[in-house]
Amino acid sequence: MLADLWPTYALTLATPRLLLRLPSEAEIADLARLAARGVHRPDERPFLTPWAEGTPEDRARTVLQSHWDELGSWTPQDWYLGLGVFLPTGEALGVVTLRAQDFAVRREVSTSSWLGLAHQGQGYGTEARAALLALAFDHLGATDATTEVFPDNHASQAVSRRLGYLPDGISRDRRGAEVLVSDRLRLTADRWATRPPYVAVEVTGLAEAAAMFR
Repeated sequence: MLADLWPTYALTLATPRLLLRLPSEAEIADLARLAARGVHRPDERPFLTPWAEGTPEDRARTVLQSHWDELGSWTPQDWYLGLGVFLPTGEALGVVTLRAQDFAVRREVSTSSWLGLAHQGQGYGTEARAALLALAFDHLGATDATTEVFPDNHASQAVSRRLGYLPDGISRDRRGAEVLVSDRLRLTADRWATRPPYVAVEVTGLAEAAAMFR
């Protein structure tokens, strides 16, 4: 089995409505086709890297390349865990990513995500990010989780507030000839531990995959 050679394939996060796991080759193709159909409205620009503003083929190929690059560049010190978000029926909804650099020392993670347009506005993004945070804080020993979001990205701002993130300054980044300002938000392990769980999260397969994170 592939999980014998690459143990994060054994890792699954289950919430009341969702399953998060590394997608199979057939499933990453489904996710690519989902992205091709659109991940935000034409009048929105929610991503610093405007990967979703090209053609449907561009979006699909970016999803494939990102998935393969995250697997190929993985080290226990610097890793990107890009999990497909699925309904129990197997329908693909999108991708959420938990990433870290020098994790054994810094103990800090960051998150990002996208959902297909048809699946937005139903609470799936909040539930999926809560599952990532449960993995990070409750199982991997993270001390902090950060995210960066544009001030006008109201949906992502609302998800972060709902999960307990607090303001942590701003970031200034270049996109083409313009400077974009993002709100930087932070959630600490102490704050996570004192808040009621957003959803129940069952983590399986971590014993097999633990060595890949440290």
